[in-house]
Amino acid sequence: MCICGIDEAGRGPVIGPMVMAMVCADSIDFYVNDSKLLTKHQRSLIFNDVSRLYNKYYIIKPVEIDNAVKKHSLNLLEVNYALKLISEAECEKIYIDCFDVNESRLENILKMKSQKEIICKHHADRDFKIVSAASIVAKFIRDLEIEKLKDIYGDFGSGYPSDPKTVKFIKDSLIENKNIDDIIRREWKTYKNLIQGHI
Repeated sequence: MCICGIDEAGRGPVIGPMVMAMVCADSIDFYVNDSKLLTKHQRSLIFNDVSRLYNKYYIIKPVEIDNAVKKHSLNLLEVNYALKLISEAECEKIYIDCFDVNESRLENILKMKSQKEIICKHHADRDFKIVSAASIVAKFIRDLEIEKLKDIYGDFGSGYPSDPKTVKFIKDSLIENKNIDDIIRREWKTYKNLIQGHI
């Protein structure tokens, strides 16, 4: 039975893009798991298998994320990209790792704008292999994008607010007046605190 899975990677970082990905297949006959539970090397190996399946993804830049956060509509941004993927789905049944706190609310929003059968579940990336596959695509592609950015801007760590290396990179960039506009999420509290000198 043909099904699709949708997941994203990089919702929380203060640096870099978010990636939303979809994988469609009749079945998955190789090992997959939630990308967060895999090492970078494991994701790379599994991606080689997953990439042979029908897959699509979108790279969402920090400026677009910032614009959504300003309007308190980060979920709406993800809804719009999920709908883009759904419109390109080869299958009628689509499982989505729910990015809303309310599963049924997100399901209803997506069903109103699509003729597909939509199932939104928390931890879908853990519980459904097709969504695990999508999570691996999203994380693998985001990792590639992060490496490209590090080649340009230097090593900024993981890009997450909890990473001291990331915080130091942002602080040093501000002190040295380096232009990091293209990679930073200005609406994140970490960046705003640094601008105001609280960190």
